[in-house]
Amino acid sequence: MAAALSAAPAILVASQVYDDPGLHYVRVERAGDEPGPLPGTVDLAVLDMHHGYPNLGHESIVDTLLDIARQERAHLPGAPDVRVLSYDVRAGCAVPEGLPGRFSLVVGTGGPGSLDPRENDGVSEASQGVRETIAWEAPLFRFFDRVLLDPSVALLGICHSFGLLGRWSGVAASVLRPEAKGGKSMGVKGNVLTPAALEHPWFSGFARANGGEVFRVLDSRLYDLIPTGVKTALPLATEEGPVPETPGEAVTMLEFSRDADGVGPRVWGVNFHPEIGDQGKQRVRMERLAERGEVTAEWVEERRRALDAWDASESAERGLQWTSSFTFEGPVRRILARLLAERRRPGR
Repeated sequence: MAAALSAAPAILVASQVYDDPGLHYVRVERAGDEPGPLPGTVDLAVLDMHHGYPNLGHESIVDTLLDIARQERAHLPGAPDVRVLSYDVRAGCAVPEGLPGRFSLVVGTGGPGSLDPRENDGVSEASQGVRETIAWEAPLFRFFDRVLLDPSVALLGICHSFGLLGRWSGVAASVLRPEAKGGKSMGVKGNVLTPAALEHPWFSGFARANGGEVFRVLDSRLYDLIPTGVKTALPLATEEGPVPETPGEAVTMLEFSRDADGVGPRVWGVNFHPEIGDQGKQRVRMERLAERGEVTAEWVEERRRALDAWDASESAERGLQWTSSFTFEGPVRRILARLLAERRRPGR
């Protein structure tokens, strides 16, 4: 990766080393630290919801965005630079600001604790040790309002961010998973595409590639998102119900707006982890986090056990790869490829 841009007022961190000097990564730790736009650079935003807790998802999202950008830039003469700005939303109250439409692609991460910051007292079981302010919620929800109204901006909300989209829109209410359902949902689980997904121009392709409407996801969630009856988003998937291969009560994928071409999603969310799509890469990322001293040995061991269980099933890994391809990497690649083509330097 290229050296950090010293003129930016934010903290700059190297996530991975790439052989493309046109790729950049910026960490925005606090409100007001957001660097301004740069000529000839496409800015992408990551909404980091981890509140400083160790995580693999953020690392995976940043790496995937930069790697897709590297691949697309490699065969596009005159392609603009790409800069990923990661905002510490919950601990630093950092939310994208600036001109409308500056960020044409935004990805929100998962994270610990309750989906309502008022419930995160650091003591209750659902808070998972998180004690936080509500100061970030209103600015974030205003940002969601702007994104929904701007057809030039795409947004994907993953896990915790998905739950926040549900709360912001009123489409789904968060309910702590009861003991009757096994409590926290962990590991490789089944989800079911809805009839609307089977007719969707993008997600119908997922069903065909996957071999049906039941698909595999990597789960790590305390909360179910239960539909409220508000019809401002299209339900695309649910958890698997008590009867195998049948829909459950909790919604796990929603589309709030479709892309201008009428094919792919523009604003959508998933209550699983499609960013964790390749176990080989995950092991490398875990080692990188450990080397940087950002995680404990216990944290690494827990994730290694999860990857070992994943490795035990070739069909599960193949299913997870299809899920990642159609719910995360594929839509992101379509959007980013179009952005780079539209903003390539004249005469190239």
